[in-house]
Amino acid sequence: MANSPQARKRIRQTESRTAVNMARRSRVRTYVKKVETAIESGDAAAARDALREAQPEIMRGVTKGVVAKNAGARKISRLNKRIKALSA
Repeated sequence: MANSPQARKRIRQTESRTAVNMARRSRVRTYVKKVETAIESGDAAAARDALREAQPEIMRGVTKGVVAKNAGARKISRLNKRIKALSA
């Protein structure tokens, strides 16, 4: 158990930051899921629009540190690849 005031403060900070990061990660996942749903429905235009909305959210997750830089780029790239395959 934390005994010093600094340790108690750190616990409070960790809890609040964890809550914020969970919300951010959930938001990114929601936008990615919207793109995947549009791809599965077979609608290329809707999938393209969903990806256009998801890209800033994924990159915002990267800048905030909830998604690794290469993981965010990889996710966008793979979604874009699936949409291109859908269009062809």
